[in-house]
Amino acid sequence: MSETSQRELGDSDSPIEDELEAAFGRMVDEGTQRLHRTWREVLVTGFFGGTEVAVGVLAYLSVLAATQNKLLAGLAFSIGFLSLLLGRSELFTEGFLVPVTTVAAKRASFRQLLKLWSGTLIANLVGGWVLMWLIMTAFPQLHEQTVESASHYALAPLNAETVALSLLGGMVITLMTRMQHGTDSMTGKIAAAVVGAFLLAGLQMFHSILDSLLIFGALSTGDAPFGYLDWLRWFGYTVVGNVVGGLLLVTLLRLLRSKDRLQEERAAADAT
Repeated sequence: MSETSQRELGDSDSPIEDELEAAFGRMVDEGTQRLHRTWREVLVTGFFGGTEVAVGVLAYLSVLAATQNKLLAGLAFSIGFLSLLLGRSELFTEGFLVPVTTVAAKRASFRQLLKLWSGTLIANLVGGWVLMWLIMTAFPQLHEQTVESASHYALAPLNAETVALSLLGGMVITLMTRMQHGTDSMTGKIAAAVVGAFLLAGLQMFHSILDSLLIFGALSTGDAPFGYLDWLRWFGYTVVGNVVGGLLLVTLLRLLRSKDRLQEERAAADAT
């Protein structure tokens, strides 16, 4: 079907389907606001993102310690993603689809994207470290479970399996973002958060922020069989895998799907 026919069949004058047009508009509008934040806004929002994910980690560890059921604990972790959604805070790995689409549409610069990524990543880790220290101080009964769960990541060797887990982790979190921006329904957004948490935490995919908080918690107990250098080694390849998975397996395909609409947005940006 030609582009002209698609425009005539839909309710909007767009080269893509009406549902995709609505989702595209939401992403670009939100991304423009996020990428034009000041450093203070980026860091504070990212700090809250780290603390709210840590609350999800607390729920995950509590259920896992009580049941030894990783899938059930993964569902409990959805508290963290629901906090992110309803609290309007931000996670570094949520910055692949919406901000990149906004930059591709020429509504923001690559420099602003790097500011968002770097500021959010650092603030996520700092906020998460602080809250995990508080959690380990408040709940000593969770120390053993925390060390056991964190060792799965911190001591993992760099091989095909761990690289694949980090790629899948980046893909799943970006897919969650895509689903949440594909609907105006809060029920749908909540469902996407639960699905993302179940897959990431329940199946123990490698996620640079979530799993770092587990590792920070274990380190704060003083009983971990690893150190911060082990975390840094693990974090290095995991964060790269998350970025590649999120960008190549979801974001790039979404940009290709909306190529004609993206070209229109770029032309409008050039004209103004």
